[in-house]
Amino acid sequence: MAQNILVTGAAGFIGAHVAAELARDGHRVTGVDNFNTYYEPRLKHDRVAALLQPLGVPCQLLDLCNGTATRQLIVQGGFDAVIHLAAQAGVRHSIKAPADYIQSNLVGFANVIEACREAAVPHLLYASSSSVYGNRTDAPFRETDRVDRPASLYAATKIANELIAHTYASIHGLRSTGLRFFTVYGPWGRPDMAYFSFSRRIRAGQPITLFAEGQLLRDFTCIDDIVDAVVGLLNAPTPAERPTESDVYNLGHHVPVKVVDFVRTLEEALGLTAQIEFGPMQPGDVPVTCADDGRLRARIGDWACTSLADGLGRFARWIEAWEPLER
Repeated sequence: MAQNILVTGAAGFIGAHVAAELARDGHRVTGVDNFNTYYEPRLKHDRVAALLQPLGVPCQLLDLCNGTATRQLIVQGGFDAVIHLAAQAGVRHSIKAPADYIQSNLVGFANVIEACREAAVPHLLYASSSSVYGNRTDAPFRETDRVDRPASLYAATKIANELIAHTYASIHGLRSTGLRFFTVYGPWGRPDMAYFSFSRRIRAGQPITLFAEGQLLRDFTCIDDIVDAVVGLLNAPTPAERPTESDVYNLGHHVPVKVVDFVRTLEEALGLTAQIEFGPMQPGDVPVTCADDGRLRARIGDWACTSLADGLGRFARWIEAWEPLER
């Protein structure tokens, strides 16, 4: 059954892919984004042009920190679901620019969830992060693990989002689903992510730096798999025994890879050899991320699982087309 769905952050990496897939599934999709300059807006506009415009998905300019405008959109929109993916991303940037995270991830989130409450939106799905698990090594991470020891302000804002969502479910009966993303990569990705910046430097013949001697473990998850999981959670029937639940799900595959091995696979995808320099672990980084996806599979069944070689191969072909090197 077709639904009327709002996707925030629709010009972003995950948001654009999710909005496009929902439109292909026949839903009526409205996108909003503030097109900020955290990374080059050109990429955001290109995502909209390539992924959303051909499907007739509008992407309106809106800053969710504007409570009046956010309320007006959601209250008047008649949405069956809101997928809130807009946020200020980046662990390390949160050390340098904490105010950006307070505004986007706390004020913006509060405006969205309060508007959803007022509009009686049946289901709010929102972006959380594997960063909520903090500086731990006892993988795999489960949704029932304690998450009160964040290693960055970014992680702290995501924990706060989950707590706010739980409160709104308990007090107001607003059903919500938190999406704990694990190191998402793929075509149309974010330039601040390591694989993207590595690719640019490798293609330009410049050295790359692997922190913690390249031994950090990350549960890399292809964007196609993320989209499959988000759509699956949107479409999953409302639990009869918990119609106003607030729940969270890991969106990762339980297959962590050393960053240095990830780079070797990226080299193969690009057909180039990286000049690698090693550096110490950076503030805010965590040694390992590894998802237990049992709760997700129990909710939606088996979900897509793209191999690292296939996912990075697709990314390499995309970046070579989007940003060709000058010869």
